Amino acid sequence: MPSEKPSLIRSVRLPPAVEKRIETDFIAPSPPDAPLDTAAMLALAEKQQAFAMLVTHHCPLKGADVAAIPDCVKLVATVSVGLDHLDVPALLARGIKVSNTPGVLTDCNADLTMMLILAACRRAAEYYTLMKKGWGRTLEMDEMLGVRVTGKTLGIVGMGRIGQAVAHRARGFDMKVLYHNRRKLAPAQEEGATYFENLEEMLPHCNILTLHMPATPGAPPLMTARMFGLLPRGSVLVNAARGALVDETALLDALRSGHLFNAGLDVYQNEPTPNPSLLALPNIFMTPHTGSATVETRTAMGMLSLDNVAALATDKPLPTPVTA
Repeated sequence: MPSEKPSLIRSVRLPPAVEKRIETDFIAPSPPDAPLDTAAMLALAEKQQAFAMLVTHHCPLKGADVAAIPDCVKLVATVSVGLDHLDVPALLARGIKVSNTPGVLTDCNADLTMMLILAACRRAAEYYTLMKKGWGRTLEMDEMLGVRVTGKTLGIVGMGRIGQAVAHRARGFDMKVLYHNRRKLAPAQEEGATYFENLEEMLPHCNILTLHMPATPGAPPLMTARMFGLLPRGSVLVNAARGALVDETALLDALRSGHLFNAGLDVYQNEPTPNPSLLALPNIFMTPHTGSATVETRTAMGMLSLDNVAALATDKPLPTPVTA
């Protein structure tokens, strides 16, 4: 680091090791007690004459907000892989560089996806609810039966880093892996998975479907009533990608009718207040958008964001630039 430390601000408190590095290597105010919104961050950037802004989805920067960023800011480093909360072209047009944190989230997101698959198939939400009520009686042999995960056919929509990591884990359960992606992967990346160029042709073969693709702002949901209808009756949906990918009304209908056996969700159309009808269903396992929520991963995300700040401050290439 140069003798003059770069100034930064952050919209959220970061893990202890990251906060320690900020204290040592950067000029920054104390971490916020609660996440800062866009207006608060813009005011703080002006006050601190910040060189860099570390943001998450709590602080979207779009439209007029991009124009309001002080000229002192040279980098917006999002502590995330997703860029939904940023108008990247507008930021770049202003000469503000953008970075994100790909790669370091892969394993923990894939681990969470496997948890959602197992929990949905084995009715974990219902079992947990029963135990919290005290259990009280032995279950009958045909009561509250889940479905076996081992040997099932898993369909993966989006075969990037996370999709490939999920496929790798699924093979440990002797699952047959199918995938739909913008392009067919090289055989070494496929590891025996079967490619479907057309998603509609893949869906009828999937016992379990898991989503791992970005959502395009303003685009209609990927999973609609028609698409759910193409899945076999008794199948399972898992979504740890983006809530906008799923038509939640169609999902509710599919779960209530039994066309879907269960669902495992980490993301929702409305966060942090999901549709109450989803919360009321017994056959759904839900987590609060926690795909990267481990000490190791959140620390690595924060450190990578700081690496980008340090690189720009010393005229070095950004480790993980966003260019479009």
